[in-house]
This record gives sequence, structure tokens and C-alpha cells, in this order.
Amino acid sequence: MSGHNLMQAIARVNRVYRDKEGGLVVDYVGIAGALKQAMNDYTNRDKKNFGDPDIGKTALPKFIEKLEVCRGLMHGYDYSIFANGTDFQRAKAISGGLNFLSSPDKEQKKQAFIKEAMLLRQALSLCRSLANVEQRMEAAYFEAVRTLLTRITGPGKPLSLKEINAAINELLKQSIQSEGVINLFADVGTGFSLFDPKFLEEISKIKERNLAVELLKKLIAEQVSLYRRTNLVKSEKFSEMLSRAMKAYLNGMLTNEEVIAELIKMAKDMAAANAEGEAMGLSPEESAFYDALTKPQAIKDYYQNQNEHLVALTKELTELLQKSRTIDWQRKESARADMRRIVKRLLRKYKYPPEGSVNVKCGLMGHLRFNKNTC
Repeated sequence: MSGHNLMQAIARVNRVYRDKEGGLVVDYVGIAGALKQAMNDYTNRDKKNFGDPDIGKTALPKFIEKLEVCRGLMHGYDYSIFANGTDFQRAKAISGGLNFLSSPDKEQKKQAFIKEAMLLRQALSLCRSLANVEQRMEAAYFEAVRTLLTRITGPGKPLSLKEINAAINELLKQSIQSEGVINLFADVGTGFSLFDPKFLEEISKIKERNLAVELLKKLIAEQVSLYRRTNLVKSEKFSEMLSRAMKAYLNGMLTNEEVIAELIKMAKDMAAANAEGEAMGLSPEESAFYDALTKPQAIKDYYQNQNEHLVALTKELTELLQKSRTIDWQRKESARADMRRIVKRLLRKYKYPPEGSVNVKCGLMGHLRFNKNTC
């Protein structure tokens, strides 16, 4: 292979894509001479863009540079045990690194570490054979911490403690000759739930307190996101609570112990709110309407001793709207107007609200995702 065909083959291997900065060509059959000749056939202008093909002079220095940067970002946390410790000690070093970078005063350092550790990984992929054992082991540690940081704090489904255990074990297998299975956190069964008291208890026992805060925050934010699609009242309520608690924590007004207690209480409040709807025999859709109807405290107080009246209204309201809802009702004003008339007739039938407050009706209409500017 030579000339144009050789350059085309090299270009395919070296094509960048997403996190891939370049490719690695191993000269098993002696194509280096033909490659140099092919490059000489290009113009001087193009040759300047090729760079030095020797990875020992290009990728290796970049790898060593990024290794130093990551060391600097981890300054203050001793992870040296990872080099020659037991599997369990290495796993603890990973979880300790996560906890170290999850401190509220290290947010900028954490984001910088995620970026630099990714660049380190890319550089190592091009010069792994030239890096020594100690360098590869240290890079493996940084990659393990980076991977878990992105999974715990980034977008996507929240991780359970069991999944963090599994991820750490998998990362250890990829980087060292790992034996057995490491269990850093107590198992909580095959699944996990923010509403499971046992799961919350396990979270509260995690020694890595900053990591516990990150896990709870993401789990609650995920539940708030689900509420946003099904129950606007709960979404607004718990979103505000979460925002207030995390702001106080990041501003140093709450310790990690205090914010963990706040977040666990919030999770329990969410569970209690869900249980309340189930106890009244309401489906999730009916619970959403019930919450909208009882959002004003004055309404809740008024119906305190005759809650069955509101339950009946909720069930009938849900049934009528489900029957009248068309596929394109969110795009057609005429369809929304019909639904508003149905709601108003039903509210008059049940004499709701008792004091005829227009604001209450407007709040309900907003919850039903009708025109925000019209009641």
C-alpha cells in the first residue's frame, strides 16, 4: 500500500469523532517509508498540518502533561494506596476521590477534573505502550473517578448504591487484575427507590458525606422532573424546596450533615404525599387534580371534615377530561375552550370554590395546561 491509497487508509484511522482526538497506526509491515514518501508528495502547506507522526514526541508529552494537571486538581487527597493496595483499598480510594471532588467548595475543580481527565484518557489511548506501569495505574485511577463523577452528577438515570458498587468493580477489572467482588456500600436489594425507608437509611450511613449529598440531590431532582410531567403542584413545591436547600448548602449555611437531613426529610415528604393519594384511592392523574384543587390552604381547611366531596369532584373531573381530550387539544384553542367549559360546569355543580375565588379557578386551569393568560 502506498501513495494516495495509503494516505486514505491512514486518514480513516485518524479521523476524529466526539471524544476521539486521533487514531494510532502500528507499523507491523513496514509502511513508514511509504508513508513519508506519500507525505512528501503533498504541498508544503499541507505538510505543516501533519505534525510529527512519532507518538513519543507528540502524544506521550501531552499524556504526561495531563497527568500532572490531574494530580494538581486532586491535591489534598491521598490516593497513593491505589497503586499497590488491595482491591478493597483501591475501591475506597475511588469513592474517597469522588467524595473529595464533590465538596461544595470544589465545584469548579470538579468540572475542571472531568475535562482534564477525559483529555488524559484520550492521550493515553495514543501512547499506552510508551507509558510506564505507575503512569498507567495513576491514569486508571483518574479515569475511574472521572467516569463515576459523570455518571453520578451528570444527566441520566440516578445510580443506586448497588450500581455504584458494580461500576467500581467493573472499573477495577478494566485497570488491574481484580479478584472477587468489592462491596463498599450495603446492598439494598435488587432495586432502589427514593421512597424506600431502607434505601434512605443506607444513604444516611455513607461515610462519604459529600457523595451522599450528590446522590440524594440527583434522586430528588429526578423525581421532581417526573412530577413536572404529571403533577405541577408537587413539582413546584419540591423544586422550590430542593433549590432552597442546595443554595443554603452551597453558600455554607448548611453543613453536609444538615443538608442530608433536609434532603432525607424531603424524600419522606414526597413518599407521604404519594401515600396520601393512594390512601384516598386516587390514581396518579387524579392525585394531580386533587393537589391542584387543594393547593390553597383556605380550601384545604374548608373541606377538612368533608374530604369525600373533593375526592368525588376529583374523580369526576379526571373522567370527564379524559373523555373530552382529543389528540391535538394542546394545539387547538377550540378544544381547550371546550375543556374549560366542562371544568367550569363541574365546579359549579360541586360549588367549588366555596367562596367563589376566581384565583382558585385560574390556578386549576393553569394546572390543566390551558391557556395561561385566560381562565
